[in-house]
Amino acid sequence: MTAKFTYAEFTTRNIGFVTQAEQDRLRHSKVFVCGTGGMGGAALMALARSGIGHFVVADLDDFEISNMNRQVFAFTDTVGRHKAEASADIIARINPEATVEVLHADWPKALDRIVKDVQVIINGTDDLVASLQLYRAARSAGLPVIDAYASPLPSVYLTRPRDPMPEERLGYPTIGKPLSTITAKDRSAAFQAEAIHVLVHSSSRHHIDLDLAGEVAAGKRSRMSFAPMVITTGMLMAYETVALLLEKPTGTDCRGWFFNPYRPAVERPRNKLAESVMKPIVRRFLERMMRPS
Repeated sequence: MTAKFTYAEFTTRNIGFVTQAEQDRLRHSKVFVCGTGGMGGAALMALARSGIGHFVVADLDDFEISNMNRQVFAFTDTVGRHKAEASADIIARINPEATVEVLHADWPKALDRIVKDVQVIINGTDDLVASLQLYRAARSAGLPVIDAYASPLPSVYLTRPRDPMPEERLGYPTIGKPLSTITAKDRSAAFQAEAIHVLVHSSSRHHIDLDLAGEVAAGKRSRMSFAPMVITTGMLMAYETVALLLEKPTGTDCRGWFFNPYRPAVERPRNKLAESVMKPIVRRFLERMMRPS
């Protein structure tokens, strides 16, 4: 027997964490989640259960068996289905009143329209060109982007329109380049720049197999992922989204922070002096990791 759904009953236990007026605001908010697999999917699930009423979701891929270790919409009966399509169907089972626009590989064609219609963008992609396209469009439209690092520790960062974008902040070789001219060398350099940032500003190196991480950095194997890390990251992204939609203060900026569940502790970026000392050391360490054995 299917229970009769009402939005008021669905969200009744949210009240206390948010006011009724804030819940109504979430109901009428719209979020773009680009990439509904790992971190993006976890954030999307939390936001749907929070009562956000409108989404645009996009992905390129279908679910695979290897996704089931961490992606919240990956099940035996969604393997082989398009990620955004399957995610939208599950959202409808959570909140039948939610509207979900589903986009596939052609989502960039709709980006100019999307950024005029949403309040927040969540970057759940792991592709450099897709990320650059999101950030550049968001800046033009005056929208914030919520993102996370490719890190063994859960992380989150929030880039507002006037903040430096990751390509500027981390020094990618893509600044000012048209997307169509991005090369494999650019992709590798951008990944290494992000890896250096993660190693300088967090204790990530203590929580992962460094030999395997070196193979990932060298492009020899797929990135490692683990459900507690991925899903926790998605939850941090969801918290930031809700704060933005409700215009609440947040201590997260464009540099972000890492959550270390092993200690536990929050790890924030080091100061400029410490960064300048550690960066060349970490760069040499990363280069050694990537050398052929």
